[in-house]
Amino acid sequence: MEPRRVVVTGLGALTPIGNTLSAYWEGLLSGTSGAAPITYFDPALFKTQFACELKGFDPLDYFDRKEVRKYDRFAQYALVSVEEALQDAHLDLDALDKDRVGVIWGAGIGGLETFQNEVLEFAASEENPRFNPFFIPKMIADIAPGLISIKYGFRGPNFATVSACASSSNAMIDALNYIRLGYADIIITGGSEAAVTKAGIGGFNAMHALSKRNDDPKTASRPFDKDRDGFVLGEGAGALVFESYEHAKARDATIYAEIAGGGLSADAYHMTAPHPDGHGAIKVMENCLRDANLKTTDVDAINMHGTSTPLGDIAESNAILQVFKEHTYKLNINSTKSMTGHLLGAAGAVEAIASILSIKHSMVPPTINHQTADENIDPKINFTFHKAQKREVNVALSNTFGFGGHNACVLFKKIY
Repeated sequence: MEPRRVVVTGLGALTPIGNTLSAYWEGLLSGTSGAAPITYFDPALFKTQFACELKGFDPLDYFDRKEVRKYDRFAQYALVSVEEALQDAHLDLDALDKDRVGVIWGAGIGGLETFQNEVLEFAASEENPRFNPFFIPKMIADIAPGLISIKYGFRGPNFATVSACASSSNAMIDALNYIRLGYADIIITGGSEAAVTKAGIGGFNAMHALSKRNDDPKTASRPFDKDRDGFVLGEGAGALVFESYEHAKARDATIYAEIAGGGLSADAYHMTAPHPDGHGAIKVMENCLRDANLKTTDVDAINMHGTSTPLGDIAESNAILQVFKEHTYKLNINSTKSMTGHLLGAAGAVEAIASILSIKHSMVPPTINHQTADENIDPKINFTFHKAQKREVNVALSNTFGFGGHNACVLFKKIY
Protein backbone atom coordinates (compact mmCIF):
# COMPACT_ATOMS: atom_id res chain seq x y z
CA MET A 1 0.00 0.00 0.00
CA GLU A 2 1.29 3.44 -0.91
CA PRO A 3 1.72 5.58 2.25
CA ARG A 4 -0.90 8.28 2.54
CA ARG A 5 0.10 11.93 2.45
CA VAL A 6 -0.43 13.87 5.68
CA VAL A 7 -1.24 17.56 5.97
CA VAL A 8 -1.69 20.13 8.75
CA THR A 9 -5.17 21.67 8.90
CA GLY A 10 -5.30 23.26 12.35
CA LEU A 11 -2.96 24.96 14.82
CA GLY A 12 -3.19 26.15 18.42
CA ALA A 13 -0.56 27.83 20.59
CA LEU A 14 -0.25 28.83 24.22
CA THR A 15 3.21 30.33 24.75
CA PRO A 16 5.20 32.79 26.88
CA ILE A 17 4.96 35.36 24.06
CA GLY A 18 1.32 34.88 23.14
CA ASN A 19 -1.68 32.91 24.39
CA THR A 20 -3.20 32.34 20.95
CA LEU A 21 -1.83 31.31 17.56
CA SER A 22 -1.99 34.82 16.15
CA ALA A 23 -0.46 36.39 19.26
CA TYR A 24 2.35 33.83 19.22
CA TRP A 25 3.16 34.58 15.58
CA GLU A 26 3.06 38.32 16.21
CA GLY A 27 5.41 37.85 19.18
CA LEU A 28 7.84 35.87 17.04
CA LEU A 29 7.93 38.38 14.21
CA SER A 30 8.39 41.31 16.58
CA GLY A 31 11.28 39.61 18.40
CA THR A 32 9.54 39.61 21.77
CA SER A 33 11.29 38.01 24.74
CA GLY A 34 9.07 36.02 27.08
CA ALA A 35 11.60 36.00 29.92
CA ALA A 36 10.84 37.82 33.17
CA PRO A 37 11.20 37.35 36.95
CA ILE A 38 9.33 34.29 38.25
CA THR A 39 5.91 35.06 39.71
CA TYR A 40 4.64 31.55 40.54
CA PHE A 41 6.73 31.32 43.71
CA ASP A 42 9.41 33.28 45.54
CA PRO A 43 12.63 32.44 43.66
CA ALA A 44 14.97 34.35 46.00
CA LEU A 45 16.77 31.20 47.20
CA PHE A 46 17.44 29.91 43.67
CA LYS A 47 20.43 30.65 41.46
CA THR A 48 18.04 31.37 38.57
CA GLN A 49 15.17 33.70 39.43
CA PHE A 50 13.47 34.14 36.04
CA ALA A 51 11.73 32.06 33.40
CA CYS A 52 9.41 32.31 30.40
CA GLU A 53 6.04 32.00 32.13
CA LEU A 54 2.67 32.37 30.41
CA LYS A 55 1.34 35.92 30.69
CA GLY A 56 -2.22 36.57 31.83
CA PHE A 57 -3.30 32.94 31.75
CA ASP A 58 -6.20 32.24 34.13
CA PRO A 59 -7.40 28.63 34.10
CA LEU A 60 -10.83 29.79 35.29
CA ASP A 61 -11.28 31.41 31.87
CA TYR A 62 -11.34 27.88 30.43
CA PHE A 63 -12.34 25.46 33.21
CA ASP A 64 -14.64 25.38 36.21
CA ARG A 65 -13.12 25.19 39.69
CA LYS A 66 -13.57 21.44 39.98
CA GLU A 67 -11.69 20.86 36.73
CA VAL A 68 -8.87 23.18 37.78
CA ARG A 69 -8.38 21.10 40.94
CA LYS A 70 -8.27 17.89 38.88
CA TYR A 71 -5.89 19.02 36.12
CA ASP A 72 -2.18 19.81 36.46
CA ARG A 73 -1.16 22.92 34.53
CA PHE A 74 0.45 20.88 31.76
CA ALA A 75 -2.91 19.20 31.08
CA GLN A 76 -4.75 22.52 31.23
CA TYR A 77 -2.35 23.92 28.64
CA ALA A 78 -2.91 20.89 26.40
CA LEU A 79 -6.69 21.24 26.49
CA VAL A 80 -6.60 24.98 25.78
CA SER A 81 -4.27 24.69 22.78
CA VAL A 82 -6.20 21.75 21.33
CA GLU A 83 -9.48 23.66 21.51
CA GLU A 84 -7.93 26.45 19.44
CA ALA A 85 -6.47 23.98 16.93
CA LEU A 86 -9.81 22.21 16.44
CA GLN A 87 -11.59 25.51 15.89
CA ASP A 88 -8.84 26.58 13.49
CA ALA A 89 -9.34 23.34 11.51
CA HIS A 90 -13.10 23.99 11.20
CA LEU A 91 -13.87 20.36 11.92
CA ASP A 92 -17.50 19.32 12.21
CA LEU A 93 -17.06 17.14 15.28
CA ASP A 94 -20.55 15.65 14.99
CA ALA A 95 -19.87 14.45 11.45
CA LEU A 96 -16.52 12.78 12.20
CA ASP A 97 -15.98 9.04 12.49
CA LYS A 98 -14.45 9.37 15.95
CA ASP A 99 -13.08 5.82 15.81
CA ARG A 100 -10.75 7.23 13.13
CA VAL A 101 -9.59 10.27 15.16
CA GLY A 102 -6.65 9.81 17.55
CA VAL A 103 -4.57 11.83 19.98
CA ILE A 104 -0.80 11.45 20.26
CA TRP A 105 0.69 13.96 22.69
CA GLY A 106 4.16 14.72 24.00
CA ALA A 107 5.29 15.73 27.50
CA GLY A 108 8.80 15.41 28.79
CA ILE A 109 7.89 15.53 32.48
CA GLY A 110 4.12 15.78 32.90
CA GLY A 111 2.64 16.88 36.22
CA LEU A 112 5.80 18.08 37.95
CA GLU A 113 3.99 20.72 40.01
CA THR A 114 1.48 18.14 41.22
CA PHE A 115 4.24 15.75 42.24
CA GLN A 116 6.19 18.52 43.97
CA ASN A 117 3.22 19.83 45.94
CA GLU A 118 1.96 16.42 47.02
CA VAL A 119 5.38 15.43 48.36
CA LEU A 120 5.79 18.76 50.15
CA GLU A 121 2.37 18.39 51.77
CA PHE A 122 3.11 14.80 52.77
CA ALA A 123 6.41 15.82 54.37
CA ALA A 124 4.68 18.62 56.29
CA SER A 125 1.94 16.35 57.69
CA GLU A 126 3.78 13.41 59.23
CA GLU A 127 1.19 12.95 61.98
CA ASN A 128 -1.64 12.45 59.50
CA PRO A 129 -0.11 11.78 56.07
CA ARG A 130 -2.60 12.11 53.24
CA PHE A 131 -2.49 12.24 49.47
CA ASN A 132 -4.94 13.87 47.10
CA PRO A 133 -7.00 11.22 45.26
CA PHE A 134 -6.14 13.02 42.01
CA PHE A 135 -2.39 12.86 42.69
CA ILE A 136 -1.61 10.03 40.25
CA PRO A 137 -3.99 10.94 37.40
CA LYS A 138 -2.88 14.59 37.60
CA MET A 139 0.80 13.65 37.44
CA ILE A 140 1.07 11.03 34.69
CA ALA A 141 2.20 12.33 31.30
CA ASP A 142 -0.41 10.35 29.37
CA ILE A 143 -3.33 12.05 31.11
CA ALA A 144 -3.18 14.92 28.59
CA PRO A 145 -4.10 12.82 25.52
CA GLY A 146 -6.53 10.91 27.71
CA LEU A 147 -8.36 14.09 28.74
CA ILE A 148 -8.42 15.33 25.15
CA SER A 149 -10.02 12.10 23.96
CA ILE A 150 -12.55 12.15 26.80
CA LYS A 151 -13.57 15.75 26.08
CA TYR A 152 -14.16 15.21 22.37
CA GLY A 153 -14.92 11.50 22.19
CA PHE A 154 -11.95 10.64 19.98
CA ARG A 155 -11.56 6.86 20.08
CA GLY A 156 -8.61 6.34 17.74
CA PRO A 157 -4.97 5.70 18.74
CA ASN A 158 -4.26 7.47 22.02
CA PHE A 159 -0.98 7.70 23.91
CA ALA A 160 1.82 9.96 25.13
CA THR A 161 5.40 10.11 23.93
CA VAL A 162 8.15 10.87 26.45
CA SER A 163 11.63 11.65 25.14
CA ALA A 164 12.55 14.74 27.14
CA CYS A 165 12.81 17.79 24.89
CA ALA A 166 12.10 15.72 21.77
CA SER A 167 8.75 14.48 23.14
CA SER A 168 6.32 16.46 20.99
CA SER A 169 8.42 15.94 17.86
CA ASN A 170 8.22 12.21 18.55
CA ALA A 171 4.46 12.62 18.95
CA MET A 172 4.20 14.34 15.56
CA ILE A 173 6.28 11.65 13.86
CA ASP A 174 4.11 8.91 15.36
CA ALA A 175 1.00 10.81 14.25
CA LEU A 176 2.42 11.12 10.74
CA ASN A 177 3.11 7.41 10.51
CA TYR A 178 -0.21 6.28 12.02
CA ILE A 179 -2.07 8.27 9.37
CA ARG A 180 0.33 7.20 6.61
CA LEU A 181 -0.34 3.56 7.43
CA GLY A 182 -4.11 3.96 7.58
CA TYR A 183 -4.72 3.58 11.33
CA ALA A 184 -6.45 6.97 11.53
CA ASP A 185 -7.74 9.78 9.31
CA ILE A 186 -7.04 12.58 11.81
CA ILE A 187 -4.68 12.76 14.77
CA ILE A 188 -4.49 15.63 17.23
CA THR A 189 -0.84 15.98 18.16
CA GLY A 190 1.57 18.34 19.86
CA GLY A 191 2.85 18.75 23.38
CA SER A 192 2.61 20.64 26.64
CA GLU A 193 4.81 21.32 29.65
CA ALA A 194 4.53 23.21 32.93
CA ALA A 195 7.88 22.86 34.68
CA VAL A 196 8.30 26.42 35.99
CA THR A 197 8.15 25.18 39.57
CA LYS A 198 10.49 25.03 42.54
CA ALA A 199 11.45 21.49 41.55
CA GLY A 200 11.96 22.43 37.92
CA ILE A 201 14.12 25.49 38.57
CA GLY A 202 16.00 23.77 41.39
CA GLY A 203 16.60 20.59 39.43
CA PHE A 204 17.91 22.31 36.32
CA ASN A 205 20.01 24.66 38.48
CA ALA A 206 21.61 21.64 40.12
CA MET A 207 22.65 20.48 36.63
CA HIS A 208 24.06 23.94 35.80
CA ALA A 209 21.75 23.94 32.77
CA LEU A 210 19.95 27.27 33.26
CA SER A 211 21.10 30.80 32.57
CA LYS A 212 21.78 32.82 35.71
CA ARG A 213 21.49 36.23 34.06
CA ASN A 214 19.14 37.51 36.77
CA ASP A 215 20.05 41.14 36.15
CA ASP A 216 18.79 41.02 32.54
CA PRO A 217 16.35 38.14 31.99
CA LYS A 218 15.07 39.34 28.62
CA THR A 219 18.48 38.84 26.99
CA ALA A 220 19.35 35.63 28.86
CA SER A 221 18.31 33.25 26.07
CA ARG A 222 20.99 34.10 23.52
CA PRO A 223 21.64 31.16 21.17
CA PHE A 224 24.99 31.21 19.34
CA ASP A 225 26.26 34.16 21.40
CA LYS A 226 29.72 33.81 22.91
CA ASP A 227 28.42 34.75 26.36
CA ARG A 228 25.46 32.34 26.51
CA ASP A 229 25.32 30.60 29.87
CA GLY A 230 22.42 28.15 29.64
CA PHE A 231 18.80 27.90 28.60
CA VAL A 232 15.77 29.75 29.97
CA LEU A 233 12.95 27.54 31.18
CA GLY A 234 9.63 28.06 29.42
CA GLU A 235 6.13 26.59 29.56
CA GLY A 236 3.04 26.23 27.42
CA ALA A 237 1.63 24.07 24.64
CA GLY A 238 1.35 23.66 20.91
CA ALA A 239 -1.36 21.66 19.15
CA LEU A 240 -1.60 20.54 15.53
CA VAL A 241 -4.34 18.78 13.59
CA PHE A 242 -2.78 16.19 11.26
CA GLU A 243 -5.07 14.81 8.61
CA SER A 244 -4.76 12.56 5.60
CA TYR A 245 -4.63 14.60 2.42
CA GLU A 246 -7.63 12.77 0.99
CA HIS A 247 -9.73 13.40 4.10
CA ALA A 248 -8.78 17.08 4.15
CA LYS A 249 -9.59 17.55 0.46
CA ALA A 250 -12.90 15.73 0.82
CA ARG A 251 -14.09 18.28 3.39
CA ASP A 252 -12.49 21.21 1.53
CA ALA A 253 -10.22 22.02 4.48
CA THR A 254 -7.70 24.84 4.50
CA ILE A 255 -4.24 23.25 4.47
CA TYR A 256 -1.28 24.97 6.09
CA ALA A 257 1.43 22.60 4.85
CA GLU A 258 2.28 18.97 4.31
CA ILE A 259 4.27 17.11 6.93
CA ALA A 260 6.47 15.21 4.53
CA GLY A 261 9.01 13.54 6.77
CA GLY A 262 10.26 12.72 10.22
CA GLY A 263 13.66 11.52 11.40
CA LEU A 264 14.80 9.83 14.60
CA SER A 265 18.19 8.93 16.04
CA ALA A 266 20.09 8.52 19.31
CA ASP A 267 23.41 9.98 20.36
CA ALA A 268 24.19 6.90 22.48
CA TYR A 269 26.75 9.06 24.23
CA HIS A 270 25.83 10.89 27.48
CA MET A 271 22.87 11.55 29.79
CA THR A 272 22.74 15.28 29.16
CA ALA A 273 25.57 16.41 26.86
CA PRO A 274 25.31 16.27 23.05
CA HIS A 275 27.70 14.09 21.09
CA PRO A 276 30.74 16.36 20.49
CA ASP A 277 30.88 15.38 16.81
CA GLY A 278 27.14 15.86 16.40
CA HIS A 279 26.74 12.29 15.15
CA GLY A 280 23.13 11.90 16.31
CA ALA A 281 22.14 15.35 15.03
CA ILE A 282 23.66 14.56 11.63
CA LYS A 283 21.85 11.25 11.37
CA VAL A 284 18.47 12.62 12.43
CA MET A 285 18.49 15.31 9.72
CA GLU A 286 19.68 12.82 7.10
CA ASN A 287 16.98 10.37 8.16
CA CYS A 288 14.33 13.08 7.97
CA LEU A 289 15.34 14.15 4.46
CA ARG A 290 15.39 10.52 3.34
CA ASP A 291 11.94 9.92 4.78
CA ALA A 292 10.63 12.96 2.89
CA ASN A 293 12.46 11.93 -0.30
CA LEU A 294 14.05 15.38 -0.53
CA LYS A 295 17.57 16.69 -1.10
CA THR A 296 19.48 19.06 1.15
CA THR A 297 19.20 21.75 -1.54
CA ASP A 298 15.39 21.59 -1.27
CA VAL A 299 15.46 23.01 2.25
CA ASP A 300 15.00 26.74 2.81
CA ALA A 301 14.85 27.15 6.59
CA ILE A 302 15.80 25.32 9.79
CA ASN A 303 14.45 26.08 13.25
CA MET A 304 17.33 24.76 15.32
CA HIS A 305 17.08 23.16 18.74
CA GLY A 306 19.31 26.13 19.63
CA THR A 307 18.94 26.13 23.41
CA SER A 308 21.60 28.74 24.24
CA THR A 309 23.84 26.20 25.97
CA PRO A 310 27.63 26.35 25.52
CA LEU A 311 28.00 22.85 24.05
CA GLY A 312 24.68 22.33 22.28
CA ASP A 313 24.73 25.32 19.95
CA ILE A 314 28.20 24.45 18.64
CA ALA A 315 27.43 20.76 18.10
CA GLU A 316 24.19 21.47 16.24
CA SER A 317 25.69 24.22 14.06
CA ASN A 318 28.54 21.91 13.05
CA ALA A 319 26.08 19.09 12.35
CA ILE A 320 24.12 21.31 9.96
CA LEU A 321 27.35 22.16 8.13
CA GLN A 322 28.14 18.43 7.85
CA VAL A 323 24.72 17.65 6.37
CA PHE A 324 24.05 20.69 4.18
CA LYS A 325 27.63 21.64 3.30
CA GLU A 326 27.75 24.73 1.04
CA HIS A 327 23.96 24.94 0.96
CA THR A 328 24.12 25.85 4.65
CA TYR A 329 24.98 29.41 3.66
CA LYS A 330 21.80 29.71 1.57
CA LEU A 331 19.53 28.73 4.46
CA ASN A 332 17.67 30.90 6.92
CA ILE A 333 18.42 29.35 10.30
CA ASN A 334 16.94 30.51 13.59
CA SER A 335 16.23 29.60 17.18
CA THR A 336 12.81 30.69 18.41
CA LYS A 337 13.90 29.62 21.91
CA SER A 338 15.64 33.00 22.06
CA MET A 339 12.10 34.37 22.50
CA THR A 340 9.98 31.60 24.05
CA GLY A 341 12.62 29.99 26.21
CA HIS A 342 12.82 26.21 26.26
CA LEU A 343 9.42 24.55 26.56
CA LEU A 344 11.00 21.12 27.10
CA GLY A 345 8.52 18.47 25.92
CA ALA A 346 6.38 21.12 24.21
CA ALA A 347 9.31 22.67 22.32
CA GLY A 348 8.95 20.54 19.20
CA ALA A 349 5.28 21.44 18.80
CA VAL A 350 5.56 25.21 19.25
CA GLU A 351 8.65 25.32 17.03
CA ALA A 352 7.00 23.20 14.33
CA ILE A 353 4.14 25.70 14.36
CA ALA A 354 6.68 28.50 13.81
CA SER A 355 8.11 26.58 10.83
CA ILE A 356 4.65 26.01 9.36
CA LEU A 357 3.77 29.68 9.70
CA SER A 358 7.07 30.58 8.04
CA ILE A 359 5.91 28.58 5.04
CA LYS A 360 2.45 30.17 5.08
CA HIS A 361 3.60 33.78 5.49
CA SER A 362 7.01 33.68 3.75
CA MET A 363 8.67 35.08 6.86
CA VAL A 364 11.39 33.64 9.08
CA PRO A 365 11.29 34.79 12.73
CA PRO A 366 14.52 36.12 14.19
CA THR A 367 17.07 34.84 16.65
CA ILE A 368 17.22 37.65 19.20
CA ASN A 369 19.78 38.69 21.83
CA HIS A 370 22.91 38.01 19.79
CA GLN A 371 25.67 40.43 20.79
CA THR A 372 29.07 38.74 20.53
CA ALA A 373 30.16 36.23 17.91
CA ASP A 374 31.39 32.83 19.08
CA GLU A 375 34.63 31.92 17.32
CA ASN A 376 33.56 28.26 17.43
CA ILE A 377 30.50 28.92 15.22
CA ASP A 378 30.83 29.66 11.51
CA PRO A 379 30.14 33.39 11.06
CA LYS A 380 28.88 32.88 7.49
CA ILE A 381 25.76 31.03 8.67
CA ASN A 382 22.62 33.17 8.47
CA PHE A 383 21.06 32.77 11.92
CA THR A 384 18.41 35.44 11.12
CA PHE A 385 19.75 37.63 13.89
CA HIS A 386 17.72 40.47 15.41
CA LYS A 387 14.90 40.88 12.86
CA ALA A 388 12.51 38.63 10.96
CA GLN A 389 13.46 38.15 7.33
CA LYS A 390 11.15 37.98 4.33
CA ARG A 391 11.76 34.81 2.35
CA GLU A 392 9.76 32.29 0.39
CA VAL A 393 9.93 29.09 2.41
CA ASN A 394 8.92 25.95 0.54
CA VAL A 395 10.58 23.44 2.87
CA ALA A 396 11.35 23.88 6.57
CA LEU A 397 13.05 21.59 9.08
CA SER A 398 12.65 21.70 12.85
CA ASN A 399 15.15 20.00 15.19
CA THR A 400 14.64 18.83 18.77
CA PHE A 401 17.14 16.99 20.96
CA GLY A 402 16.42 15.58 24.42
CA PHE A 403 18.35 14.52 27.51
CA GLY A 404 19.27 10.88 27.09
CA GLY A 405 20.44 11.52 23.53
CA HIS A 406 16.99 11.46 21.89
CA ASN A 407 16.93 13.28 18.54
CA ALA A 408 13.86 14.05 16.42
CA CYS A 409 13.49 16.14 13.27
CA VAL A 410 10.32 17.01 11.37
CA LEU A 411 9.99 18.41 7.86
CA PHE A 412 7.15 20.51 6.47
CA LYS A 413 6.67 21.64 2.90
CA LYS A 414 4.38 23.95 1.00
CA ILE A 415 1.50 22.20 -0.68
CA TYR A 416 0.22 23.20 -4.11
